[in-house]
Amino acid sequence: MVIEIAEPLRKDVANEALLTAEEFMFLPDDGRPKELVRGRVIYMNVPTPRHGQICVKVIRLLADYAEEHHLGHVVSNDSGVRTERGPDTVRGADVAFYSFSRVPPGPFPQGYLSVAPELVFEVRSPTDRWGAIWRKVGEYLEAGVTVVCVLDQVTERCHVYRNEEEIQVIQPEEELTISDVLPEFRVVVRRFFE
Repeated sequence: MVIEIAEPLRKDVANEALLTAEEFMFLPDDGRPKELVRGRVIYMNVPTPRHGQICVKVIRLLADYAEEHHLGHVVSNDSGVRTERGPDTVRGADVAFYSFSRVPPGPFPQGYLSVAPELVFEVRSPTDRWGAIWRKVGEYLEAGVTVVCVLDQVTERCHVYRNEEEIQVIQPEEELTISDVLPEFRVVVRRFFE
């Protein structure tokens, strides 16, 4: 979920201390989804069940493939990905893949990882603004993510982003391949939305 909802503007925002990723990680859970963007907490809408349904489909397809081929870890639930330092930004990826070459097999260490995932999937809800999505995609790519796939609920298309390459838009009946991250992985885009 990418919608960013700023808290009401306060007069003291300019004097407000910026949080680090570590400080953000230890904030008490107030039950609201949030990200850290350039040191400031940004609250987001709670995803709809349809958003979650699409995420689960992505997780199942990716995790089954990664496990079967012993390739890496698949994470979800807005798992924190540090995309910027000084001031820090921590984004919550809908679904992400870390190869075993970046993060060895076994449980993850506590806290945010020092490496970026190779692959991130974001699900665009009908209320998400493309500008906010593109900012987030750019941050992921700058942080070292190889491929970012944005699944659009409205058109059921998959938008594929890589550094210094044209955006690839894959139609619902076409196959998504990510051979630079997951060799031989192929899935018809419509399957994510079934």
